[in-house]
Order: sequence, then C-alpha cells, then structure tokens
Amino acid sequence: MGEKIKRAIGVEGDFKTTIVPMINYSYANMFMGGAGYIISMYFTVFLTDVVNLTLSQAGIVVMLATVWDAVTDPVMGIITDRTRSKTGKHRRYLLWGIPVLFVSYTLLWNSFGLDGQANPAKAMAYFIIVYMLYKTAYTIIGVPHTAMLPELAPEYNLRTQYNSVGYLFNSAGMVPSFIITVGILWLFGSNDDLTSASKKPFITVGLILSLFYSFAVFLTYSKTREPSSLNNKVEPFDAKYVFREYALVFKNRSFRQYFFMSLAYQFSTGFYANSKVYYIKYLANQYSMYAVINTVAGIAESAAFPLNYALTIKYGKKKCGNIVTPLMVAGLAIGLFMRSGNGGSSIFWVMIMMLSMILYPFGMSGLGFVSTNIFPDLTDVDELITGRRREGVIATFSTLIKKSISGVMAAMVGFTLQGFGLVTGDTVSEYEKATGQLFAQSGSAILGVRICVAVIPIFAAIIALILLKNFKMTKEDHTMIRAAIAVKHKYGSVTLTDEQKKRCELISGQKFKKTWLGSNNDESENHTLETDENGKYIILTEKEMKQKLRKY
Repeated sequence: MGEKIKRAIGVEGDFKTTIVPMINYSYANMFMGGAGYIISMYFTVFLTDVVNLTLSQAGIVVMLATVWDAVTDPVMGIITDRTRSKTGKHRRYLLWGIPVLFVSYTLLWNSFGLDGQANPAKAMAYFIIVYMLYKTAYTIIGVPHTAMLPELAPEYNLRTQYNSVGYLFNSAGMVPSFIITVGILWLFGSNDDLTSASKKPFITVGLILSLFYSFAVFLTYSKTREPSSLNNKVEPFDAKYVFREYALVFKNRSFRQYFFMSLAYQFSTGFYANSKVYYIKYLANQYSMYAVINTVAGIAESAAFPLNYALTIKYGKKKCGNIVTPLMVAGLAIGLFMRSGNGGSSIFWVMIMMLSMILYPFGMSGLGFVSTNIFPDLTDVDELITGRRREGVIATFSTLIKKSISGVMAAMVGFTLQGFGLVTGDTVSEYEKATGQLFAQSGSAILGVRICVAVIPIFAAIIALILLKNFKMTKEDHTMIRAAIAVKHKYGSVTLTDEQKKRCELISGQKFKKTWLGSNNDESENHTLETDENGKYIILTEKEMKQKLRKY
C-alpha cells in the first residue's frame, strides 16, 4: 500500500532514503510556519490593544525591525555561501540560532509592565530592540535552511516533494501554536477581547512557543545531513563584494520574474494579514469568533494542498497558481461589502464571513505553492550564468521578500488605519460608550479597513497572477540546464543545439555566449547532452562521467 501511495503522488525512492530526509529537513518549518503565523495574527493587535501603542507607533516598531532585517539577510547569505565545513555550508547556523530564537520570542510577548500610554518612548524602544533580535534569529535559521534545499533535492519534482512535506510541517507548526495561544487566552479570560489586562497570558504563550520552536529547529540540525563544503571555491572578499554578488542575481531573468511576482503576492497577503484582525473585530463585529474563523481558514488552506500538489506534479509549477488564485480574489472581494453581524441578519453575515475565510486561504495557497516551488530552480539558472552555486544569496531574497514585505505592510496598515481614524486599545471604550455598541468605529475608519483588507490586496493579487503567466521555465528546461551544467563542470565544455541555446537565453535573459555555460566552449570537442529512450535528458553523476571519460 505504501508503494502504491508513493507512486500515486510521484515520490521516487524508498522510505529510508527519500521520505525520512524530507521529514528531517522539514522539522524547522514548524518554527517558520508557526512563529510567523502567531505574529501575523496577534503581534500588531498585542501592541495596540494590550501594550496600548497607537497604530502608527506599532507600525514604526515593525518597520524599523524590517529595516534591520534587510541588512542582516544579505550578510547571512554571503556568510553561508563562503562557509567551508565538513558538515556542509548551512547546518551549523541552525544550532547557533536556537538560543537567539528562544530568548527573542520569549521577550517578544513580555512587556515587563511597559505601557504605551504612560511611556510610549520606552515601550517602543523595548519592542524595536526585541523584534530586531527576533528578526536576527529568523535570519540565522531561515536563510541557511532555505539555501540548503537545492543541495538536498537537486531534481525538479523532488524539490516540489520536499516543499510539500515542508508545507505540511508548516501546518504542524501553525495548528499547535494556534491551539496553545487560544487555549491560554481562554484560560486567562482574554479570548473574547484583548485589553491591557491581557499581558500575563501572552507571557505564557511566548515561553511555551519558544520551547516548541527551538526543539523543532534542533531536530532539523541533528538529523539533516548535507554535502561537505571544504572544497567550496569563493571569490576574494572586498568592500564591493556584497554589492556585486546581489547585483549579479538580478541579471537572471527568471529570478526577476520570480522576485516581482513574489513581491506582489506578499504585498497582497501582507496587507490582508495585518488588517484581518481589525476586519473581524470592527467591520464584521465577530471578534468572539476569532478562534473559530481562523480555524476554518486554516482548514481551507490545508484542504487546497492536495489539489496544488497534483496540479504541480502533472502540469508543472505554474498551474495551481493560475487555477486557484481567482478564488483568493473572490474571498478578498467579500471585504468590499461585508457588514456587521449584529442585528436580525447576523446569521447571514456570519455565513458570508465564513465564505470569505474559506475562499481566500484556499485561493491564496496556489500562488504561495508556486512561489515556494519555483525558488530552488533559480539557483540552477544562476549557476548557468555564473558557474557558481550561490544558494545563500538566492535564499536571501526568498526569505527577505517574505519577512520584509510583511513588516512593511504592518507599518503601512498601521499608518493607513490610523489616518482613517481607527481607534484601538483602551481608548476604543469611549466610542463604545457613545454608541452603545461593542467595537464601534467611525464610518471613515471602516472605509480604511476595507481598503486595507480588500482593495489593495485584490489589486496586488491580480498583478501577481499576471506576472506568473510570464514565467517561462518548464520541467524540461530545468532538466536540460542541470544536464548541461553537469557536462560543463566535467569536461569544461558543452555542446548545445540552437534550440537549447535559445531556451537558455529566454530563461536567463543573457546571451548564451556571455554566460558561464556558453563561454570558453571548445568547438573541436563535442560534448552533447544525452537523452533516454523517452527523449528525457540524462544528468550524469560524477562517477558516470569518469566512466565515460575512460572510453575516450
């Protein structure tokens, strides 16, 4: 039965040599999925409603930490690419990041009695420093972990399978994190509303989740194995080295397409994620159902996984984005006309809210799956251009997009909502007393929520979908590139057909002769790519190449 299931989902190899390494690599995803999920759900509202910072002050906290993140990510990418170690370029950094993760995530949810109304400067300074420390921890762990994947899974579909297992472990981090958080808030009586009296439960949440995430990262460190990097060749380091390395990345057309598509996608999801709690609390007036609503959303996102995986394996890495993303737009569109659930039509509007929470995450998962699966292939296109493996540099942009855009969106949402007059924290009670309604807000504030939770995300999602259609690399292209790289590394020269050269140029955005793959080719030698009986490219291992050389 196990073999039948593996064949059905396209997994090659036995359980011990194929499935177990995927699981071992993916333990750290419980941290990256769970920690970010709880932050996106609760951190901004924790700052505004519990610590009593204003929306703009909370936005500044997140924005400054994001600026710091933008500095540390590229540095970490360079460090991993230049690391020489018998145990590989990346694993050691996971271990080093664990104590930083534990301390920072614990402190992130503990204000030590600081209050944004009584002393906003001290409260802001504390959370800026702590959030920057957490961003540093995520960088130390996230960049090497992401950069490790292309080495562990060189094949096109194998990378999708690794990412799919990682996706499941993201959920394995998100679900218990959510249950722990909601359960602790419920025990302390803070699940229906968050106020300045809700500080104790968040301290408990931070401590428990820090232990959980640290253990998950340690499992990946202790169980994952990667090739030695002792023979890793690096260029001389100077003041201009970092700039040159990252400028070179953008010469890659496939990377540019991926970058701007992911940028638009993260812009859409970032705006939505950072305004969803205000959408539920002040627009739909359903904060008492916050836990239920997020549970439904999580189930809907998970339910999309089998469809996304099947479409990817059968039709390529773009298909699920093209098919599923319109549902994301439909879910966002509900926010344009959502009304309060109070009154005689409350059941109707609760059902509409639930429909929104099903359509959006189900559709959102399509573009997310595409973005995650395209990334590892970019390292091979980069090697086509440069002749070097630069997983750390490429991974930097993958993690930087996800983290920095989320941070920037938090700041932009905060400034936008405050500009439209949304009030938060203990001051919201004045509006409630004046209107006699729980969670009352002005008409202008409600408009601001609609803009942040629907208008901007819809626009950005449509742009991402358009950009996805322009991504050209297929599975056959990727296999051809890897086969050509292998031949070039072994013989110092590779012979491609005119059609193969055109595909390389289309994917890389460079003239073939100006790439490493096309340079210094000896026309007197004929090292063509081999194919099997089905016309698929054969990627020779180093041992097979040595055997072939002996025949010459």
